[in-house]
Amino acid sequence: MTPENAEVVALGALGWLAEADLLDTFQTTTGADRETIRRAAGDAEFLAAVLDFVMLDDDWVQAVCTAQSLPYPQFLAARAALPGGDMPHWT
Repeated sequence: MTPENAEVVALGALGWLAEADLLDTFQTTTGADRETIRRAAGDAEFLAAVLDFVMLDDDWVQAVCTAQSLPYPQFLAARAALPGGDMPHWT
């Protein structure tokens, strides 16, 4: 998974959040208003945060993957390809 492809996955996840009426929840959780989201949508670190948010709920991950016809492991590969994705998980 290239960083560019990972950004496409994250943008798709952001679109899914809007379609699933979860954009307000994302905004509340992150503190980002809609203008900030529009401006940051091209930023790899912001897009990593979008994927991190989606990963808070397994059902969301499955829905994003279904919407993009993306195998589940590819979602994780996308997160790994964006900034901070190489951090070890100690849990």
